[in-house]
Amino acid sequence: MSHQNRWLVLCIVSSALFLIVIDMTVLYTALPTLTHDLAATATEKLWIVNAYPLVVAGLLPGLGTLGDRLGHKRMFMAGLVVFGAASLGAAFAPSSAALIAARVLLAVGAAMMMPATLSLIRLTFTDEKERAFAIGIWAAVASGGAALGPVVGGLLLEYFWWGSVFLINVPVVLLALTASALLLATRPGDASRPWDLVGSVQVMVGLIGVVYAVKELSKRDPSWIAAAAAFALGAAALIVFVRRQRRSAAPLIDFSLFADPRFSSGVATALVASGALVGVELVFSQRLQLVLGYSPLEAGLLILPIPLAAFVAGPLTGLALPWVEPARILMGSLLLTGVALAAFLLAYDGPTGVWLTPLAVMGFGLGAAMTAASSAIMLSAPEERAGMAASVEEVSYELGGALGIALLGSLMSLLYTSAMIVPAGMAIAPQARDSLDEALMLAATLPAGQSVQVATLARAAFDQAFVGVVAAAIACLLLVAGLVWNVSRSRGGSFVRER
Repeated sequence: MSHQNRWLVLCIVSSALFLIVIDMTVLYTALPTLTHDLAATATEKLWIVNAYPLVVAGLLPGLGTLGDRLGHKRMFMAGLVVFGAASLGAAFAPSSAALIAARVLLAVGAAMMMPATLSLIRLTFTDEKERAFAIGIWAAVASGGAALGPVVGGLLLEYFWWGSVFLINVPVVLLALTASALLLATRPGDASRPWDLVGSVQVMVGLIGVVYAVKELSKRDPSWIAAAAAFALGAAALIVFVRRQRRSAAPLIDFSLFADPRFSSGVATALVASGALVGVELVFSQRLQLVLGYSPLEAGLLILPIPLAAFVAGPLTGLALPWVEPARILMGSLLLTGVALAAFLLAYDGPTGVWLTPLAVMGFGLGAAMTAASSAIMLSAPEERAGMAASVEEVSYELGGALGIALLGSLMSLLYTSAMIVPAGMAIAPQARDSLDEALMLAATLPAGQSVQVATLARAAFDQAFVGVVAAAIACLLLVAGLVWNVSRSRGGSFVRER
Protein backbone atom coordinates (compact mmCIF):
# COMPACT_ATOMS: atom_id res chain seq x y z
CA MET A 1 0.00 0.00 0.00
CA SER A 2 1.37 3.41 -0.96
CA HIS A 3 2.17 6.09 1.61
CA GLN A 4 -0.65 8.24 0.24
CA ASN A 5 -3.22 5.46 0.48
CA ARG A 6 -2.37 4.85 4.13
CA TRP A 7 -3.57 8.33 4.98
CA LEU A 8 -6.63 7.96 2.74
CA VAL A 9 -7.56 4.85 4.71
CA LEU A 10 -7.21 6.90 7.89
CA CYS A 11 -9.58 9.51 6.40
CA ILE A 12 -12.17 6.85 5.54
CA VAL A 13 -12.20 5.18 8.96
CA SER A 14 -12.09 8.57 10.69
CA SER A 15 -15.17 9.76 8.78
CA ALA A 16 -17.06 6.65 9.88
CA LEU A 17 -15.84 7.03 13.46
CA PHE A 18 -16.96 10.66 13.37
CA LEU A 19 -20.50 9.57 12.52
CA ILE A 20 -20.45 6.95 15.27
CA VAL A 21 -19.32 9.25 18.07
CA ILE A 22 -21.24 12.33 16.96
CA ASP A 23 -24.50 10.40 17.16
CA MET A 24 -23.85 9.93 20.88
CA THR A 25 -24.15 13.68 21.55
CA VAL A 26 -25.80 15.27 18.50
CA LEU A 27 -29.21 15.09 20.19
CA TYR A 28 -28.17 17.24 23.15
CA THR A 29 -29.08 20.58 21.55
CA ALA A 30 -31.98 18.94 19.68
CA LEU A 31 -33.43 17.34 22.80
CA PRO A 32 -35.67 20.22 23.96
CA THR A 33 -37.18 20.60 20.45
CA LEU A 34 -37.46 16.85 19.93
CA THR A 35 -39.06 16.34 23.36
CA HIS A 36 -41.67 18.97 22.57
CA ASP A 37 -42.48 17.71 19.04
CA LEU A 38 -42.78 14.05 20.03
CA ALA A 39 -44.31 14.77 23.45
CA ALA A 40 -41.65 12.54 25.00
CA THR A 41 -41.75 11.82 28.71
CA ALA A 42 -38.67 12.21 30.93
CA THR A 43 -38.10 8.44 30.80
CA GLU A 44 -38.49 8.32 26.99
CA LYS A 45 -36.09 11.25 26.67
CA LEU A 46 -33.39 9.41 28.63
CA TRP A 47 -33.88 6.24 26.55
CA ILE A 48 -33.72 8.21 23.28
CA VAL A 49 -30.27 9.37 24.36
CA ASN A 50 -29.17 6.20 26.17
CA ALA A 51 -30.29 3.39 23.84
CA TYR A 52 -27.52 4.12 21.35
CA PRO A 53 -24.38 3.95 23.54
CA LEU A 54 -25.76 1.08 25.63
CA VAL A 55 -26.45 -1.20 22.65
CA VAL A 56 -23.13 -0.26 21.04
CA ALA A 57 -21.25 -1.15 24.22
CA GLY A 58 -23.13 -4.44 24.54
CA LEU A 59 -22.55 -5.55 20.95
CA LEU A 60 -18.94 -4.41 20.48
CA PRO A 61 -17.18 -7.49 21.93
CA GLY A 62 -19.24 -9.95 19.88
CA LEU A 63 -19.18 -7.99 16.64
CA GLY A 64 -15.46 -7.29 17.00
CA THR A 65 -14.87 -11.04 17.06
CA LEU A 66 -17.22 -11.47 14.10
CA GLY A 67 -15.07 -8.95 12.20
CA ASP A 68 -12.01 -11.13 12.83
CA ARG A 69 -13.97 -14.07 11.43
CA LEU A 70 -15.53 -12.42 8.35
CA GLY A 71 -12.94 -9.75 7.58
CA HIS A 72 -12.80 -6.16 8.77
CA LYS A 73 -13.54 -4.57 5.39
CA ARG A 74 -16.71 -6.63 4.98
CA MET A 75 -17.95 -5.78 8.47
CA PHE A 76 -17.06 -2.12 8.05
CA MET A 77 -19.02 -1.75 4.82
CA ALA A 78 -21.99 -3.77 6.12
CA GLY A 79 -22.07 -1.53 9.18
CA LEU A 80 -22.15 1.55 6.96
CA VAL A 81 -25.23 0.19 5.15
CA VAL A 82 -27.07 -0.54 8.42
CA PHE A 83 -26.09 2.84 9.85
CA GLY A 84 -27.32 4.71 6.76
CA ALA A 85 -30.67 2.89 6.72
CA ALA A 86 -31.18 3.50 10.45
CA SER A 87 -30.38 7.20 9.99
CA LEU A 88 -33.24 7.49 7.51
CA GLY A 89 -35.58 5.74 9.95
CA ALA A 90 -34.58 8.01 12.81
CA ALA A 91 -34.92 11.19 10.73
CA PHE A 92 -38.57 10.49 9.95
CA ALA A 93 -39.58 8.72 13.18
CA PRO A 94 -43.23 9.57 13.97
CA SER A 95 -43.05 8.81 17.71
CA SER A 96 -40.68 8.42 20.63
CA ALA A 97 -40.92 4.63 20.42
CA ALA A 98 -40.04 4.65 16.72
CA LEU A 99 -37.07 6.93 17.39
CA ILE A 100 -35.79 4.67 20.18
CA ALA A 101 -36.06 1.67 17.83
CA ALA A 102 -34.15 3.54 15.11
CA ARG A 103 -31.47 4.49 17.63
CA VAL A 104 -31.06 0.80 18.52
CA LEU A 105 -30.55 -0.03 14.82
CA LEU A 106 -28.07 2.84 14.54
CA ALA A 107 -26.19 1.24 17.42
CA VAL A 108 -26.04 -2.10 15.59
CA GLY A 109 -24.46 -0.42 12.56
CA ALA A 110 -22.03 1.50 14.76
CA ALA A 111 -20.98 -1.65 16.64
CA MET A 112 -20.30 -3.39 13.31
CA MET A 113 -18.05 -0.53 12.15
CA MET A 114 -16.24 0.62 15.26
CA PRO A 115 -13.87 -2.32 15.93
CA ALA A 116 -12.90 -2.30 12.26
CA THR A 117 -11.79 1.34 12.40
CA LEU A 118 -8.95 0.71 14.85
CA SER A 119 -8.13 -2.72 13.43
CA LEU A 120 -7.70 -1.21 9.96
CA ILE A 121 -5.42 1.49 11.39
CA ARG A 122 -3.29 -1.11 13.16
CA LEU A 123 -2.99 -3.21 9.99
CA THR A 124 -2.31 -0.22 7.75
CA PHE A 125 0.29 1.64 9.82
CA THR A 126 3.29 -0.55 10.62
CA ASP A 127 5.72 2.18 11.68
CA GLU A 128 5.46 2.80 15.45
CA LYS A 129 5.62 6.60 15.26
CA GLU A 130 3.16 6.76 12.37
CA ARG A 131 0.84 4.40 14.22
CA ALA A 132 1.01 6.53 17.40
CA PHE A 133 0.17 9.64 15.37
CA ALA A 134 -2.68 7.81 13.57
CA ILE A 135 -4.07 6.65 16.94
CA GLY A 136 -3.86 10.27 18.07
CA ILE A 137 -5.96 11.30 15.06
CA TRP A 138 -8.40 8.47 15.84
CA ALA A 139 -8.71 9.56 19.48
CA ALA A 140 -9.06 13.22 18.46
CA VAL A 141 -11.99 12.28 16.23
CA ALA A 142 -13.48 10.16 19.03
CA SER A 143 -13.28 12.88 21.67
CA GLY A 144 -13.67 15.93 19.44
CA GLY A 145 -16.49 14.36 17.44
CA ALA A 146 -18.47 13.54 20.57
CA ALA A 147 -17.90 17.07 21.84
CA LEU A 148 -18.80 18.56 18.44
CA GLY A 149 -22.18 16.79 18.38
CA PRO A 150 -24.12 19.58 20.14
CA VAL A 151 -22.58 22.16 17.77
CA VAL A 152 -23.68 20.22 14.69
CA GLY A 153 -27.12 19.69 16.21
CA GLY A 154 -27.50 23.37 17.02
CA LEU A 155 -26.42 24.44 13.53
CA LEU A 156 -28.88 22.10 11.82
CA LEU A 157 -31.78 23.04 14.11
CA GLU A 158 -31.25 26.69 13.30
CA TYR A 159 -32.45 26.02 9.74
CA PHE A 160 -34.07 22.55 9.66
CA TRP A 161 -36.27 20.22 11.73
CA TRP A 162 -34.84 17.88 14.36
CA GLY A 163 -34.71 14.92 11.95
CA SER A 164 -31.93 16.64 10.04
CA VAL A 165 -29.43 15.64 12.75
CA PHE A 166 -29.84 12.06 11.50
CA LEU A 167 -30.41 12.75 7.82
CA ILE A 168 -26.99 14.41 7.54
CA ASN A 169 -25.42 10.97 8.07
CA VAL A 170 -26.68 9.59 4.77
CA PRO A 171 -24.43 11.46 2.27
CA VAL A 172 -21.37 10.77 4.45
CA VAL A 173 -22.27 7.06 4.51
CA LEU A 174 -22.59 6.98 0.71
CA LEU A 175 -19.20 8.66 0.23
CA ALA A 176 -17.53 6.36 2.78
CA LEU A 177 -19.05 3.27 1.12
CA THR A 178 -17.72 4.29 -2.29
CA ALA A 179 -14.26 5.11 -0.96
CA SER A 180 -14.12 1.89 1.06
CA ALA A 181 -14.91 -0.26 -1.96
CA LEU A 182 -12.13 1.43 -3.95
CA LEU A 183 -9.37 1.90 -1.36
CA LEU A 184 -9.65 -0.59 1.51
CA ALA A 185 -7.57 -3.73 1.07
CA THR A 186 -9.58 -6.95 1.14
CA ARG A 187 -8.09 -9.30 3.73
CA PRO A 188 -9.77 -12.65 4.38
CA GLY A 189 -11.04 -13.29 7.87
CA ASP A 190 -10.22 -16.26 10.03
CA ALA A 191 -13.17 -18.63 9.58
CA SER A 192 -11.92 -20.75 12.47
CA ARG A 193 -12.55 -17.94 14.97
CA PRO A 194 -15.73 -18.65 17.02
CA TRP A 195 -18.43 -16.04 17.46
CA ASP A 196 -20.04 -15.90 20.90
CA LEU A 197 -23.45 -14.37 20.24
CA VAL A 198 -24.72 -15.62 23.61
CA GLY A 199 -21.96 -13.76 25.46
CA SER A 200 -22.66 -10.56 23.54
CA VAL A 201 -26.35 -10.74 24.46
CA GLN A 202 -25.46 -11.44 28.09
CA VAL A 203 -23.28 -8.35 28.46
CA MET A 204 -25.86 -6.17 26.69
CA VAL A 205 -28.68 -7.40 28.95
CA GLY A 206 -26.45 -6.82 31.96
CA LEU A 207 -25.61 -3.25 31.04
CA ILE A 208 -29.18 -2.29 30.16
CA GLY A 209 -30.55 -3.87 33.34
CA VAL A 210 -28.15 -2.06 35.65
CA VAL A 211 -28.55 1.31 33.94
CA TYR A 212 -32.35 0.97 33.88
CA ALA A 213 -32.27 0.40 37.65
CA VAL A 214 -30.17 3.55 38.15
CA LYS A 215 -32.58 5.62 36.07
CA GLU A 216 -35.66 4.20 37.78
CA LEU A 217 -34.28 5.19 41.18
CA SER A 218 -33.78 8.77 39.97
CA LYS A 219 -37.51 9.26 39.34
CA ARG A 220 -39.70 11.35 41.61
CA ASP A 221 -41.78 8.28 42.55
CA PRO A 222 -39.56 5.29 41.68
CA SER A 223 -40.80 1.74 41.50
CA TRP A 224 -38.52 -0.02 43.95
CA ILE A 225 -39.69 -3.40 42.70
CA ALA A 226 -38.89 -2.54 39.05
CA ALA A 227 -35.51 -1.10 40.03
CA ALA A 228 -34.59 -4.13 42.13
CA ALA A 229 -35.74 -6.57 39.42
CA ALA A 230 -33.78 -4.72 36.71
CA PHE A 231 -30.64 -4.55 38.83
CA ALA A 232 -30.88 -8.22 39.78
CA LEU A 233 -31.35 -9.23 36.12
CA GLY A 234 -28.49 -7.00 34.96
CA ALA A 235 -26.09 -8.11 37.71
CA ALA A 236 -26.92 -11.78 37.12
CA ALA A 237 -26.33 -11.43 33.38
CA LEU A 238 -22.94 -9.75 33.96
CA ILE A 239 -21.87 -12.40 36.49
CA VAL A 240 -22.82 -15.20 34.10
CA PHE A 241 -20.99 -13.36 31.29
CA VAL A 242 -17.77 -13.09 33.32
CA ARG A 243 -17.89 -16.76 34.35
CA ARG A 244 -18.59 -17.82 30.77
CA GLN A 245 -15.64 -15.80 29.49
CA ARG A 246 -13.27 -17.23 32.11
CA ARG A 247 -14.17 -20.78 31.03
CA SER A 248 -14.12 -20.06 27.29
CA ALA A 249 -11.19 -21.15 25.13
CA ALA A 250 -11.82 -18.13 22.88
CA PRO A 251 -13.35 -15.45 25.14
CA LEU A 252 -14.80 -12.17 23.91
CA ILE A 253 -12.84 -10.48 26.72
CA ASP A 254 -9.78 -12.03 28.34
CA PHE A 255 -10.00 -10.63 31.86
CA SER A 256 -6.36 -11.51 32.55
CA LEU A 257 -5.46 -8.43 30.49
CA PHE A 258 -6.72 -6.28 33.36
CA ALA A 259 -3.90 -7.61 35.56
CA ASP A 260 -1.56 -5.32 33.60
CA PRO A 261 -1.72 -1.91 35.38
CA ARG A 262 -1.19 -0.06 32.08
CA PHE A 263 -4.19 -1.79 30.54
CA SER A 264 -6.48 -1.27 33.54
CA SER A 265 -5.38 2.36 33.95
CA GLY A 266 -6.10 3.01 30.28
CA VAL A 267 -9.57 1.47 30.58
CA ALA A 268 -10.36 3.48 33.74
CA THR A 269 -9.21 6.69 32.06
CA ALA A 270 -11.27 5.99 28.94
CA LEU A 271 -14.36 5.30 31.06
CA VAL A 272 -14.16 8.43 33.19
CA ALA A 273 -13.02 10.77 30.38
CA SER A 274 -15.84 9.68 28.07
CA GLY A 275 -18.38 9.77 30.91
CA ALA A 276 -17.35 13.26 32.00
CA LEU A 277 -17.44 14.54 28.42
CA VAL A 278 -20.91 13.38 27.46
CA GLY A 279 -22.46 13.77 30.92
CA VAL A 280 -21.32 17.37 31.41
CA GLU A 281 -22.20 18.30 27.82
CA LEU A 282 -25.70 16.84 28.23
CA VAL A 283 -26.60 18.98 31.24
CA PHE A 284 -24.66 22.05 30.06
CA SER A 285 -26.35 22.19 26.64
CA GLN A 286 -29.77 21.97 28.32
CA ARG A 287 -28.84 24.74 30.74
CA LEU A 288 -27.78 27.01 27.90
CA GLN A 289 -31.14 26.62 26.19
CA LEU A 290 -33.68 26.10 28.96
CA VAL A 291 -32.19 28.34 31.67
CA LEU A 292 -30.24 30.98 29.77
CA GLY A 293 -32.52 31.07 26.73
CA TYR A 294 -29.95 30.50 23.97
CA SER A 295 -31.05 29.03 20.65
CA PRO A 296 -29.77 25.54 19.69
CA LEU A 297 -27.19 27.13 17.36
CA GLU A 298 -26.00 29.59 19.99
CA ALA A 299 -25.75 26.80 22.56
CA GLY A 300 -23.74 24.69 20.13
CA LEU A 301 -21.33 27.54 19.40
CA LEU A 302 -20.77 28.16 23.11
CA ILE A 303 -19.77 24.49 23.49
CA LEU A 304 -17.40 24.74 20.51
CA PRO A 305 -14.21 25.33 22.60
CA ILE A 306 -14.46 21.75 23.92
CA PRO A 307 -14.24 19.91 20.55
CA LEU A 308 -11.76 22.37 19.05
CA ALA A 309 -9.34 21.89 21.94
CA ALA A 310 -9.87 18.10 21.86
CA PHE A 311 -9.08 18.00 18.13
CA VAL A 312 -5.80 19.82 18.83
CA ALA A 313 -4.87 17.67 21.84
CA GLY A 314 -5.24 14.28 20.10
CA PRO A 315 -2.51 14.57 17.44
CA LEU A 316 -0.19 16.49 19.79
CA THR A 317 -0.50 13.74 22.39
CA GLY A 318 0.07 11.12 19.69
CA LEU A 319 3.32 12.84 18.73
CA ALA A 320 4.40 13.02 22.38
CA LEU A 321 3.59 9.41 23.30
CA PRO A 322 6.78 7.83 21.91
CA TRP A 323 8.78 10.19 24.14
CA VAL A 324 6.65 10.64 27.28
CA GLU A 325 5.53 7.87 29.62
CA PRO A 326 1.80 7.14 29.13
CA ALA A 327 1.16 7.18 32.91
CA ARG A 328 2.23 10.80 33.17
CA ILE A 329 -0.08 11.82 30.35
CA LEU A 330 -2.98 9.79 31.78
CA MET A 331 -2.63 11.29 35.24
CA GLY A 332 -1.83 14.82 34.05
CA SER A 333 -4.68 15.01 31.55
CA LEU A 334 -7.27 13.81 34.08
CA LEU A 335 -5.96 16.26 36.66
CA LEU A 336 -6.00 19.09 34.11
CA THR A 337 -9.59 18.27 33.15
CA GLY A 338 -10.74 18.18 36.77
CA VAL A 339 -9.09 21.51 37.59
CA ALA A 340 -10.57 23.09 34.44
CA LEU A 341 -14.06 21.89 35.39
CA ALA A 342 -13.58 23.28 38.90
CA ALA A 343 -12.62 26.65 37.40
CA PHE A 344 -15.68 26.48 35.15
CA LEU A 345 -17.89 25.76 38.16
CA LEU A 346 -16.62 28.90 39.85
CA ALA A 347 -17.37 31.00 36.76
CA TYR A 348 -20.39 29.28 35.15
CA ASP A 349 -22.83 31.98 36.29
CA GLY A 350 -20.58 34.85 35.24
CA PRO A 351 -19.88 36.53 31.87
CA THR A 352 -19.56 34.20 28.89
CA GLY A 353 -15.95 35.14 28.18
CA VAL A 354 -14.90 34.02 31.66
CA TRP A 355 -16.05 30.40 31.41
CA LEU A 356 -15.10 29.77 27.76
CA THR A 357 -11.43 29.38 28.70
CA PRO A 358 -12.02 26.62 31.31
CA LEU A 359 -14.17 24.81 28.72
CA ALA A 360 -11.31 24.89 26.22
CA VAL A 361 -8.84 23.58 28.82
CA MET A 362 -11.32 20.84 29.71
CA GLY A 363 -11.56 19.83 26.03
CA PHE A 364 -7.78 19.73 25.69
CA GLY A 365 -7.45 17.57 28.80
CA LEU A 366 -10.11 15.14 27.62
CA GLY A 367 -8.55 14.86 24.15
CA ALA A 368 -5.15 14.10 25.68
CA ALA A 369 -6.66 11.61 28.15
CA MET A 370 -8.49 9.65 25.47
CA THR A 371 -5.43 9.50 23.20
CA ALA A 372 -3.18 8.32 26.04
CA ALA A 373 -5.81 5.79 27.13
CA SER A 374 -6.05 4.34 23.61
CA SER A 375 -2.28 4.00 23.41
CA ALA A 376 -1.96 2.45 26.89
CA ILE A 377 -4.63 -0.15 26.10
CA MET A 378 -3.34 -1.08 22.64
CA LEU A 379 0.37 -1.17 23.47
CA SER A 380 0.00 -3.14 26.71
CA ALA A 381 -1.82 -6.03 25.00
CA PRO A 382 0.08 -8.80 23.20
CA GLU A 383 0.06 -8.62 19.40
CA GLU A 384 -2.15 -11.69 19.08
CA ARG A 385 -4.79 -10.03 21.29
CA ALA A 386 -4.79 -6.65 19.57
CA GLY A 387 -8.33 -7.08 18.23
CA MET A 388 -9.64 -7.95 21.68
CA ALA A 389 -7.81 -4.95 23.16
CA ALA A 390 -9.40 -2.70 20.52
CA SER A 391 -12.86 -4.01 21.45
CA VAL A 392 -12.24 -3.40 25.16
CA GLU A 393 -10.99 0.11 24.38
CA GLU A 394 -14.06 0.97 22.33
CA VAL A 395 -16.40 -0.60 24.90
CA SER A 396 -14.72 1.63 27.49
CA TYR A 397 -15.55 4.75 25.51
CA GLU A 398 -19.12 3.71 24.72
CA LEU A 399 -19.81 2.36 28.20
CA GLY A 400 -18.26 5.48 29.70
CA GLY A 401 -20.60 7.60 27.62
CA ALA A 402 -23.59 5.48 28.59
CA LEU A 403 -22.70 5.63 32.27
CA GLY A 404 -22.04 9.36 32.01
CA ILE A 405 -25.53 9.87 30.62
CA ALA A 406 -27.18 7.41 33.00
CA LEU A 407 -25.41 8.32 36.23
CA LEU A 408 -24.93 12.05 35.74
CA GLY A 409 -28.28 12.38 33.96
CA SER A 410 -30.01 10.46 36.74
CA LEU A 411 -28.19 12.51 39.39
CA MET A 412 -29.41 15.61 37.57
CA SER A 413 -33.00 14.35 37.72
CA LEU A 414 -32.69 13.36 41.38
CA LEU A 415 -31.22 16.70 42.45
CA TYR A 416 -33.72 18.66 40.35
CA THR A 417 -36.65 16.75 41.83
CA SER A 418 -35.35 17.39 45.35
CA ALA A 419 -34.85 21.12 44.71
CA MET A 420 -38.08 21.76 42.79
CA ILE A 421 -40.59 22.66 45.50
CA VAL A 422 -43.91 24.02 44.24
CA PRO A 423 -45.65 26.44 46.66
CA ALA A 424 -48.53 24.93 48.62
CA GLY A 425 -51.92 25.57 47.10
CA MET A 426 -50.65 25.98 43.53
CA ALA A 427 -52.55 23.64 41.22
CA ILE A 428 -49.88 22.16 38.95
CA ALA A 429 -49.31 18.64 37.69
CA PRO A 430 -46.64 16.65 39.57
CA GLN A 431 -44.73 16.16 36.29
CA ALA A 432 -43.26 19.63 36.87
CA ARG A 433 -40.87 17.98 39.34
CA ASP A 434 -39.70 15.36 36.82
CA SER A 435 -37.69 17.61 34.49
CA LEU A 436 -37.20 21.24 33.54
CA ASP A 437 -38.65 20.57 30.08
CA GLU A 438 -41.95 19.35 31.52
CA ALA A 439 -42.05 22.14 34.10
CA LEU A 440 -41.71 24.81 31.39
CA MET A 441 -44.35 23.14 29.21
CA LEU A 442 -46.76 23.01 32.17
CA ALA A 443 -45.93 26.58 33.14
CA ALA A 444 -47.00 27.74 29.69
CA THR A 445 -50.55 26.54 30.43
CA LEU A 446 -50.88 28.50 33.70
CA PRO A 447 -52.05 32.07 34.29
CA ALA A 448 -49.33 34.67 33.70
CA GLY A 449 -48.34 35.19 37.35
CA GLN A 450 -48.17 31.52 38.22
CA SER A 451 -46.42 30.73 34.93
CA VAL A 452 -43.52 33.07 35.72
CA GLN A 453 -43.28 31.77 39.29
CA VAL A 454 -43.15 28.10 38.28
CA ALA A 455 -40.65 28.75 35.48
CA THR A 456 -38.39 30.70 37.86
CA LEU A 457 -38.53 27.98 40.50
CA ALA A 458 -37.81 25.27 37.92
CA ARG A 459 -34.80 27.10 36.47
CA ALA A 460 -33.39 27.73 39.95
CA ALA A 461 -33.81 24.04 40.81
CA PHE A 462 -32.08 23.07 37.58
CA ASP A 463 -29.12 25.32 38.38
CA GLN A 464 -28.73 23.74 41.81
CA ALA A 465 -28.75 20.29 40.22
CA PHE A 466 -26.29 21.44 37.54
CA VAL A 467 -23.74 22.44 40.17
CA GLY A 468 -24.08 19.04 41.86
CA VAL A 469 -23.58 17.15 38.57
CA VAL A 470 -20.44 19.09 37.60
CA ALA A 471 -19.03 18.62 41.12
CA ALA A 472 -19.61 14.85 40.82
CA ALA A 473 -17.78 14.79 37.47
CA ILE A 474 -14.84 16.65 39.04
CA ALA A 475 -14.68 14.15 41.90
CA CYS A 476 -14.62 11.20 39.47
CA LEU A 477 -11.83 12.73 37.37
CA LEU A 478 -9.65 13.50 40.38
CA LEU A 479 -10.31 10.08 41.94
CA VAL A 480 -9.19 8.21 38.80
CA ALA A 481 -6.18 10.53 38.43
CA GLY A 482 -5.18 9.54 41.96
CA LEU A 483 -5.65 5.85 41.19
CA VAL A 484 -3.43 6.11 38.11
CA TRP A 485 -0.78 7.89 40.20
CA ASN A 486 -0.87 5.13 42.83
CA VAL A 487 -0.57 2.43 40.17
CA SER A 488 2.34 4.31 38.61
CA ARG A 489 4.13 4.51 42.01
CA SER A 490 3.61 0.79 42.55
CA ARG A 491 5.62 0.18 39.38
CA GLY A 492 8.53 2.35 40.45
CA GLY A 493 7.17 5.72 39.40
CA SER A 494 6.18 5.01 35.82
CA PHE A 495 4.75 2.52 33.36
CA VAL A 496 7.65 1.02 31.54
CA ARG A 497 6.73 0.46 27.90
CA GLU A 498 7.48 -3.14 27.03
CA ARG A 499 8.64 -3.61 23.44
